[in-house]
Amino acid sequence: MKRNKILIVSLMLLAAGTLTQSCKDEFIDVSPSESMTVGDIEKFNNNDGATYFVNSIYAKFLDWNMSTFAWIGVTSIVSDDADKGSSSGDNGSDKDILDALNFTATTPSFKELFASNYQGINRANQALLYIPQLDKADPALRARLIGEAKFLRAFMYFTLVKSFGGVPLVDHVPAPGSEDDKKMQLTRVSKEQIYAFIEKDLQDAIAALPGKSTYTGNNVGRASVGAAHALLAKVYLYQKKWQLAVDEANQVAGYSLTPEFIDIYKVTGENNAESIFEIQGSGAVSGRAIQQYTQVQSPRGTGGWGWGFATPTQGLYDAYPDGDKRRDATIMHRGMSLYDNRVVNIDAENKYYNYKAYSSAYYDQASTDTNIRYLRYAEVLLIKAEAMNELGQTSAAIPFLNEVRNRAGIGVTPAASQADVRADIWKQRRLELAFEHDRWFDLVRTGQAATAMAADGGKVFKVGTHEVFPLPQDFIMEAGGLSAQNPGY
Repeated sequence: MKRNKILIVSLMLLAAGTLTQSCKDEFIDVSPSESMTVGDIEKFNNNDGATYFVNSIYAKFLDWNMSTFAWIGVTSIVSDDADKGSSSGDNGSDKDILDALNFTATTPSFKELFASNYQGINRANQALLYIPQLDKADPALRARLIGEAKFLRAFMYFTLVKSFGGVPLVDHVPAPGSEDDKKMQLTRVSKEQIYAFIEKDLQDAIAALPGKSTYTGNNVGRASVGAAHALLAKVYLYQKKWQLAVDEANQVAGYSLTPEFIDIYKVTGENNAESIFEIQGSGAVSGRAIQQYTQVQSPRGTGGWGWGFATPTQGLYDAYPDGDKRRDATIMHRGMSLYDNRVVNIDAENKYYNYKAYSSAYYDQASTDTNIRYLRYAEVLLIKAEAMNELGQTSAAIPFLNEVRNRAGIGVTPAASQADVRADIWKQRRLELAFEHDRWFDLVRTGQAATAMAADGGKVFKVGTHEVFPLPQDFIMEAGGLSAQNPGY
């Protein structure tokens, strides 16, 4: 049975009607809570009440529209790492469209991606509004919770800016009836403004959060100062702020690589020494699993136990060199005996499936014990190697690259020049982080997307358009001219 999970309870359920959502007709779901009375605040004016506000943000990451079908589609299926999979007659709403790069502003997954993250941002903004008012809660706890809320808000805005470029900057709970706040919700700001906001939230989080080791029991898995430094390093990497990326990566201390790669993705490997931040899922407690994350990606058909979407491509399989331990820890195939001796049926519908989403104890259940690994120490090493190499410090960057390669069992890099080291770092990111929701964004930020997609069955990446996804058409219509659609859509 899975233990040491963050206690996740929906804030709205806890409030039992004292906090009700308004303005449900608005597409961008950042509707304010109705104003709390003094009596309502008193109900939350204790340590548990303060914690509930932040737990509601974590709870959002368990939702279907946040972390499952749409997210898998726009990060894995759209890339050269995964095909739609499943059966030919099941398009998964729009997963065939994503796979073919034929998406438009009305493609449903983008609406889910956009709305779900703003739902989470709304919860963060509520936490940041109300926690400072809870004067009977422990001050140190309140400070930490505010740091967690800012980390999670930064995390969600990073998803949005990578996906859409400039988006509305909703930095507080909108006041009912405020025209300025309504305009705030419907007006895009530049991606540079979003990145600046993310950086400030993470800097504030760094000042407030404790080290990972301070979390015990039900608090294991909460955002730590190491997670904030690691995410900020990644944010700087995406902006090509190389020295700042190195500086932040250097602050990520106390972590180490898991000796055997496959052990990372077992229940016993969750929140281990390599783990920096992961979304916690538990099948043992009702309502605490990442909704159908495993089921959607598990083997389909004869002898299967899932829907079979997001199947690894042959190109990804072939990209792993002989002897690379990561391949058989990332990709399960027909006839394969898994680490718990379960066998993938030789007649399964698809050739390959995502092993990182596998759950041993709850393999065929909608609610499983799979965590999503979002930040690992291996990525910090690769961030440091990439940024140092871009700064011209190639010889100093290579040892960090080699740490990742050696754990994979493929030895030190043969690359020596800056260009060759860059190419190997990018390749190792693909092989190391496959199905951890980075590949599409890596292809875009490094300028590899057009070539990679052409190699993936001749798919056409439209330069000047596909670098960002289209904003949902419903939002554009609701904005009424306050926000323009991304070019080409």
